[in-house]
Amino acid sequence: MKTARSPNPQTHRRKRRKVSLREILIMSIETLWNNKLRTALTMLGVIIGISSVIMITSIGQGVQQQTGAQISALGTNVMVVQAGAARRGGVSQGAGSASTLTWEDARAIAKQVPDAKAVTAFLQRGSIQVVRGNINISTTLLGTDLNYPSIKNIQPQAGLFFTQADLDSGRPVAFIGSTVRDELFRTGESTIGADLRIQGKRYTVVGVAESKGLSGGQDLDDAIYIPLTNMSSQIVGNNALTGVSINGFWLEAADGDQLNAAQFQVTNILRLRHGIKAGDVDDFRITNFVDIMSTFTTVMGSLTLMVGAIAGISLLVGGIGIANIMLVSVMERTREIGIRKAVGATSGSILSQFLTEAILISVVGGVIGVGLGVALAFAVATIFKFPFVVPLWSIGTGFGLSLIVGVLAGGIPARNAAKLNPISALRSD
Repeated sequence: MKTARSPNPQTHRRKRRKVSLREILIMSIETLWNNKLRTALTMLGVIIGISSVIMITSIGQGVQQQTGAQISALGTNVMVVQAGAARRGGVSQGAGSASTLTWEDARAIAKQVPDAKAVTAFLQRGSIQVVRGNINISTTLLGTDLNYPSIKNIQPQAGLFFTQADLDSGRPVAFIGSTVRDELFRTGESTIGADLRIQGKRYTVVGVAESKGLSGGQDLDDAIYIPLTNMSSQIVGNNALTGVSINGFWLEAADGDQLNAAQFQVTNILRLRHGIKAGDVDDFRITNFVDIMSTFTTVMGSLTLMVGAIAGISLLVGGIGIANIMLVSVMERTREIGIRKAVGATSGSILSQFLTEAILISVVGGVIGVGLGVALAFAVATIFKFPFVVPLWSIGTGFGLSLIVGVLAGGIPARNAAKLNPISALRSD
C-alpha cells in the first residue's frame, strides 16, 4: 500500500511567482481602460484641483507683474506731493484742486531736503480743447519745469523739450505726446514748428515725446506739456495769495530707500511753511510709490495664496474621490482578488496593482490638469491683456500634489485588497 505524498512546501512556494512592474502596469491600465467612465469621473476632481491651482497662480502673477510695471513706470524712487482738496457744495474735488501749494514750496523742498535728487512742479488740467485747422481734440495739458522729463522718464522722439529761456519768459511753446501727434497730424506731416490753438491761444510745437503706452487704463501719450509760467498766466490764471499756484510736485530720491526719510522731511518743511499747528490736518497729500508697490505686492501675494488654498481644497476633494472609488473597486473585485491569490498572486502584487491604479489616475489627471490650467491662464491673459506668466514652481507643486494625493488616496484601499483572505474572497458574490 502506497502512502500519499505530502505536498512539497518548496513546490508550493514556487507557484507564487512575483509579478513584474511591467505586468502590474499593463493590468492597471487595462482595468482603468475597461472602466472608462468611472476612471474619468475619478480623475475629474484631480483635474479641476490642479488646473485651478495653476490658473489662479498664473493670473495672480500676471496681474501683479502688470501692475508692478505700471507703478514702476511712474517711478520706483519717486513720490508726488499734491495740494489739498477743494470742496464745492460739500463735495471734495479731489487732491490737487485747492490752492495750497506753490512753486516756491517746491523750490524750497529742492533746496532744503537732503534726500531730494530732483523736484519738479506741475499744473494740470484735463479735457483741454486743442485745435489745429479743422481738427478739434480734447487732451490733458500740463504746465511743468525742466526737471519733469528726467523725473517722469519722458524722452523726445522728435525735436526737444522746451528750454529754460522758454520757461523764464513764459513762451507759448508745446511739447506733445505721440497720441496728440497722431490725432492732429497726418502721417509724414512735419510737426516741429507747427502751430496749435490751446483754449484759443496759439502755441508752437517744439517736440514730440516717445510713446509710453497705457498705465492703469490711462493713455500716457495723450498729453501736451507747456512751460509752467505760461500755464499759470495764460491758461489757469494765478489764484494763489503769494507765488505761483501749482497742483503739486514730484520728488525723486537717489534710490527707494531714501523716500521715507524724504517724506518725513517734506512733511515737516511744508507744515512749517504753511503754519500748520500740531494736531491740525495737513493741507497737502503725499503719495509714496515705494510704499504703494510694497503694499500691493503683499496684498497680491496674500490673495493669491488664499485663493490657491481654496483651489487646493478641490484637489483634496479629488483625493477623497479617488479613495472612495478605489474602496468601491476593491469591494467589486473581491472575487477577482481571491482568484488571483488562489493561482499564486502575492499580497505584494495585489497591493502594487491597486496602488498603481490610484497613482495612474492622479498622474494622468495631473497632466491633463496642468495642460488645462495653462490653457485657461493663457486665455484669460489674452482676453484681459495682462502678461501670461506660469511659474514653474506652480506646475511642479500641482503635479507633485497630484502624485501625493494618488499615493495617499490609494494606500488604504490597496492595503485592504492585499489583506483579503483568498478563501473568503472566493466565497463572496
